[in-house]
Amino acid sequence: MQDLSILVSGIEFKLRKLIEQNNQLKIENAQLLKTQEELNNLIENQKIIINKSQEKYKVLKIAKSLESSTNSFDQKIKINEILREVDKCIGLLNK
Repeated sequence: MQDLSILVSGIEFKLRKLIEQNNQLKIENAQLLKTQEELNNLIENQKIIINKSQEKYKVLKIAKSLESSTNSFDQKIKINEILREVDKCIGLLNK
């Protein structure tokens, strides 16, 4: 009978350890999920910044190309290209 009591005590001890470990893992998991969410938000913000920077770069590139072309005919061609691109973007937005 004493052996059975020792076995039950051992099982109870192991069960308590498992419950404690489970609780610790739940806390760690919650912290990791919070960190993941923060990092995902940071990634999204960085993507937005990159997109804005790329747009600024495109505008500067276009401005430089217009600035560098001395011929008004070349400037008209560049402006028409820009207008076509804007029209294409508006068409995509209207879909």
